[in-house]
Amino acid sequence: MTGIILTLLIPFLGTTLGAAFVFFMKDEMPAHVQKSLLGFASGVMVAASVWSLLIPSMEMSVSMGRLMVLPAAVGLLAGMGFLLLIDMLTPHLHLGNARPEGPKAHLSKVAMLSLAVTIHNFPEGMAVGVVVAGALQGGEWISAAGAMAMALGIAIQNIPEGAIISMPMKAAGGSKMKSFTMGTLSGAVEPIGALLVIFLASVMEPILPYLLAFAAGAMLYVVIEELIPEASEGEHSNWSTIGFAIGFVLMMVMDVVLS
Repeated sequence: MTGIILTLLIPFLGTTLGAAFVFFMKDEMPAHVQKSLLGFASGVMVAASVWSLLIPSMEMSVSMGRLMVLPAAVGLLAGMGFLLLIDMLTPHLHLGNARPEGPKAHLSKVAMLSLAVTIHNFPEGMAVGVVVAGALQGGEWISAAGAMAMALGIAIQNIPEGAIISMPMKAAGGSKMKSFTMGTLSGAVEPIGALLVIFLASVMEPILPYLLAFAAGAMLYVVIEELIPEASEGEHSNWSTIGFAIGFVLMMVMDVVLS
């Protein structure tokens, strides 16, 4: 039980550590550094979606023969559709954008930035939760070490994300402590999402392959909709490409070596 709790909290600790950068760095993060970190986070999430989620989803459905790909396909599309719906129904503001997205709401810039990050972090928590759920069901397709690799991978990419979140909040006029608190709280949704998925998997075991792909679809939506556009806009986009390559390879190696 202690190991499960630790696995679920590791990504949140990564966000907290990243948010703490607000106490040690200047008001604005250099553009090339921010783009490198966005690319790195994208690479980790794409690799995790493939090796930790989609491939196990298909392996768990091998008894379906050629239709083994069906749960992965349905789950992935459902995950993307779910995040698209949340994106449309929630007022939020992406980093670097002046115009909010979603329905009109009288919210502060900091509040809408926080909502955008919450939308981003929820599928990461789901991904960790569904991998832990897979490990709890005998570990035939997903081992405990594989679940830990997933949690560590998400935590590593949460460190730069925490900094990317808290520093613009400080630059927008918030205090260091408030920016740190908001950055930290943005990661609190991850263990909540993880626990929700673990509960669903425990009461409806046959849907686990769909949940794995659902989490992958949700994460890929965030990468395509938010991270890659932000990383590719303007100058220094080559830094984001380098960051993506490093993040992808790191997560791929961790998943294979630690599984």
